[in-house]
Amino acid sequence: MQPSFSSALITKMRRLGILISGRGSNFQAIADSISQGRLRAEIAVVISNRPEAPGLDLARARGLYAVELPSPGLDREIYDRQVIAELRAARVDLVCLAGYLRILSGHFIREFPQRILNIHPSLLPAFPGLDSQHQALAHGVKFTGCTVHFVDEGLDSGPIIQQAVVPVLDGDTPATLSARILKEEHRIYSEAIALVLSGRYRIEDRRVIPLA
Repeated sequence: MQPSFSSALITKMRRLGILISGRGSNFQAIADSISQGRLRAEIAVVISNRPEAPGLDLARARGLYAVELPSPGLDREIYDRQVIAELRAARVDLVCLAGYLRILSGHFIREFPQRILNIHPSLLPAFPGLDSQHQALAHGVKFTGCTVHFVDEGLDSGPIIQQAVVPVLDGDTPATLSARILKEEHRIYSEAIALVLSGRYRIEDRRVIPLA
C-alpha cells in the first residue's frame, strides 16, 4: 500500500501549477472552480511549452502568473529542469497537466512523486495516448469518457482518481464526441484535485480509495 500525503503537507498544500500547450479549457474550469468557491486552492503559475498558446493570455487576463517556456529543440530532461525550476520558484505543491502535449521525463516525475495529475479523454486503461476519441469510434465502443489519474513513468498508466462515463452515439464524430467528453472533464478534474488536496484517500496498488 502506498501512503497518501502526510498531514503536514495536506494542511499547507493549496498552490497549483498548471501546465498547458493550447487553449487551456481544463485550466479555465479549474480557475472557475476556485473563483466560485468549489475548490479551495490557488493557481500559483501557468506554464506553456508553446508561446502562442491562447491559455497564456487567458491566464494573464485573470491576473495569474503565466510563463512561456518554448520547448522545440531541447532535450526532454533539460527542458523539464526549466519547468521544475519555475514550479519550485512558485512553491507549487500539486502539478496539474491540462492539455499539456509533452511526455514528462522520469526526472520530472520523481521530483513530484504522487503530486502530478493528468486528465485523459478515455476510460483508462482503454485508449491511452493520442486520438483517444478516434480510437473509441474505430473500436465501436458504446461508452467512453474521461479519467483523472496520477502521473507515473508509464503512458497514461498511473493510479486512477476519478472517471466519468460518456455514451457514444450513433453518428458521432471525433469532434462531437470530444465536446461531450470535455464537459465531463471540466467537472471531474476539479473534483479529483479537491480529493487529492484533502488527503482523504489511500493508494493500494493501482487503486485510489477515498476515505470516509
